[in-house]
Formats: sequence, C-alpha cells, structure tokens
Amino acid sequence: MGLSNNDSIKSESEKQIVLNPTQERALILRKIDWHLLPIVTVFYLLSFLDRSNVGNAKVGGMATDLKLTGLRYNIAAAVFFIPYSFAEVPSNIALKLYRPSRWIPSIMVAWGVVMTLMCLVRSYQSLVVARVFLGLAEAGLFPGVNYYICLWYPRSERSKRIAIFYSAASVAGAFGGLLAYGIERMEGVGGLHGWQWIFCLEGIATVLVAIVSFFYMHDYPETAKFLTEPERLYIIDMVKQDGIHLSSRFDTRFVWQATKDYKTYVQILIFLGLVVPLYAIALFSPTIINELGYSAANAQLLSVPPFVAGAIATIIVGIYSDKCNLRVPYIIGGASVALVGYIMLYCSVRAGPSYAGACLAALGTYPTIPIVVAWAGSNAGGDLKRAVVLAMVVGFGNLGGICSSFIYIDPPRFHIGHGTVMGFLSLSIIMSLFAMWDYNRLNKKKEAQCLADDITDDKGYEFQDMGDASPLFRYTI
Repeated sequence: MGLSNNDSIKSESEKQIVLNPTQERALILRKIDWHLLPIVTVFYLLSFLDRSNVGNAKVGGMATDLKLTGLRYNIAAAVFFIPYSFAEVPSNIALKLYRPSRWIPSIMVAWGVVMTLMCLVRSYQSLVVARVFLGLAEAGLFPGVNYYICLWYPRSERSKRIAIFYSAASVAGAFGGLLAYGIERMEGVGGLHGWQWIFCLEGIATVLVAIVSFFYMHDYPETAKFLTEPERLYIIDMVKQDGIHLSSRFDTRFVWQATKDYKTYVQILIFLGLVVPLYAIALFSPTIINELGYSAANAQLLSVPPFVAGAIATIIVGIYSDKCNLRVPYIIGGASVALVGYIMLYCSVRAGPSYAGACLAALGTYPTIPIVVAWAGSNAGGDLKRAVVLAMVVGFGNLGGICSSFIYIDPPRFHIGHGTVMGFLSLSIIMSLFAMWDYNRLNKKKEAQCLADDITDDKGYEFQDMGDASPLFRYTI
C-alpha cells in the first residue's frame, strides 16, 4: 500500500510540472481568494451584525420599551453565548460529515429567521428566548469558516485570509452604527419601533444572502469547478504536504486527541483573554460613548471610527503575520495596544481622551482574534483534530461574552468593566508567552528525535494518525 501511495503522489507531481511553483502559487491562491473570501466575509459581517445589533437597539429605545431595568439588558446579551459556545464543537463535526455549501448556508437561514422574528418581541422574556435561539443558530459559522479555510490553504497562508474574513466583525461594528442611525428613522412605520426595524431588516438580509450562497459556495479543492485540473492537483498536493500527510478521515480518536491535549486549553485561555474586550467593545461601545455626554444618535455615529480602525488594522496585521510566519509578537503587540486604550478609558475624566482610548481598544483587540484562531488551527495536526480544536477554542473562549455582558454596570466611568478587561488582556499576554516557550521547546525536542532516529519527510505516512504529536510536525510560534 505504501508503494502505491508514493507512486500516486509521483504521478500527480508529474502532472504539476507545467506549473512553476514560484510564479503560479500566488496566482492560484489569488484565484481561490476571489472565489472563497468575498462570500465568507459577507457571512461573518451579517453574523456579527446580527449578534451585536442588540447594543444599537438598546441605545435606540429598546431598553425603555421593554423595561430593561437593572441587569436585564446584561442578561439578554449574555444568554446568547451559552448555546453559542456549547454548540460549536458538534457543528464543526457536522461540517466534517456534511458539505460546507449545505451546512453553512443552512445555519445562516436559521439565524436569519430568528433575527427577523426578533422584531416581534414585546417583553424582556421574549427577548431572552430569542437571543438563546440566535446563539444556537449562529454557533457553527465562525469555527466552521475557519476550518473551511484550513481545507484550502497551507498554514503559512491562513492568517491573512482569516484576518480578511474576520475584518467583517469590525466592519459590522461600523456598519451597524450607520445602519442603526438610518433605520431608527423608521420609527412608527408598520406599527414598529425603529429598533424593531433594525432586527427585521438585518435578519431579512441574512436570509437572502444564505439562499444565494447555496448555489455559489464551493466545498473542497477536489470538487472546485473554477480550478483547472493542474491547479486542483497543485492545491491538493500543497495542502497535503503542509499537513505532512496527516490523516483526514473521520475517526473519534482524533476528537479525543483534541480534548485531551493541554495545548488546546492554553489556546482557549489566550482567546478568552481577547474575547472579553472584543465583546465589551461590540456590545457596549454605543453605551460607553453615550455616557461620555453625546446624544444617542451621535453615539451611534461615533461608534463607527473605532471599528473602521479595527478593520484596517486587522487586515494589515494579518498580512504581516503571514509574511513573517509569526503569531505571538502580533498577539502580544495588539493586546498591549488595547491595554493602553483601556487604561486611558479607566483613568480619563474627559470625553476626548476617553474616546481616543476606545479607538485604541478596538485598534488593538480586533487584529489579535484572527491571529489566535490561525495559530490554534495551524498547531493542531490532522483535519478532524483541527476542526475540534478550532471549535473548542472559539466555543469555550466565547464564554467570555457572558463576562463582557455583566461587567459594564457602573456608569458613567465603568471602572469595573474597564478594570476587568485589563485583567483579561494581561491573561492573554502571559499565556501567549508561555505558549511561545512551550512550542519552541517541543520543536527542539522533535528536531532532536528526527536526527537521532533518522526520520525524514518521506516517512510521513508512518505517523499519519499521530496528529501534531508526529515528530515531523512543527509548531508555528
């Protein structure tokens, strides 16, 4: 069997000779980019818009109409993250079993319908129930698309693609503020308040995009009609070689590899430390800006620039992270910038410096998320283990959204919220330093093993079920 596998690889390689690796690689990857990234970026823009528009709706009058006194708004924001976090691993396993072009659009239709029907909520209780179902339906998108990207690109090319995809979160924050400002003017149309129209129109947009994507989303390189035969073979071989021929089959042992690996939990803590400030910005930036003394309408508009800055920084940092093939310096750098921003928010009593702090918080936080996700996916060996690790990191990390929902309770200075966020950013920096040291240690240990036992790349099939424990696998730092 080993000989037939090697012969097959040789014959495929011979067919690829017509492609010059140094000249054609970038062209083929760009071709894939144009067919994959626009649609998944729109997916995530709608996803983040639909989960965070509750912040705009609150400022737009929902808090008064639904009598969201005390911690009621915080609870309504928080319940989203409970089903969202725990449904991510099952969703990614389902994505492995079913076609991406069927699974991802299907969950989009589900959350789009929920979002649309949220315009009918008339009480605090119905808002909470709707947010629970919204979290359940949205759960599979972010980890699913990240896993989907891993099926098409080698590790050194993923960070900037995930960054482009994730920049939609920042755009959603900016776009959400602009949309809310405009849609609120529909107050009274059809017997609905302006904030109800926010839910209705954004939900309908999600459903329409989901229906279209059933016909335009591509599944795998092996079945991509937009690739020529030489291009298809080139991409398949490149991804296989990047994964040192680790197994891509479905086997529950790989699920257990992910859940028993301590490195998975280190990545969860890094991600958690960044998710808390992320959702603090997404859910409370209009409120924070409103408390600085600006009107509700101006608060919606002034929430736009921090998100625009975050979107630009996300793409730039993602590109340079891939170019340097480094993750930790960019995570620590971004977290440090965000930390400075939150220190300014904590200490300042004037609107100008506080608003500058909010901009720095977004500028530092948003670029780190795709880097962490790319890092976690790159350092999990094997398709199924990678799918489960990504779902665990994103899923359990997103429980930080519950924390974010309850820490902004002491207006106008919000010392509890800003102080808590500063602690989580510090956690992320410390755990990133530990992970960098640990991955470097493991790489040196594997290099020594390969030298001692004369293990070379052509023996990759002997270790295909070991995942990233394979002596041939090297961790990205």
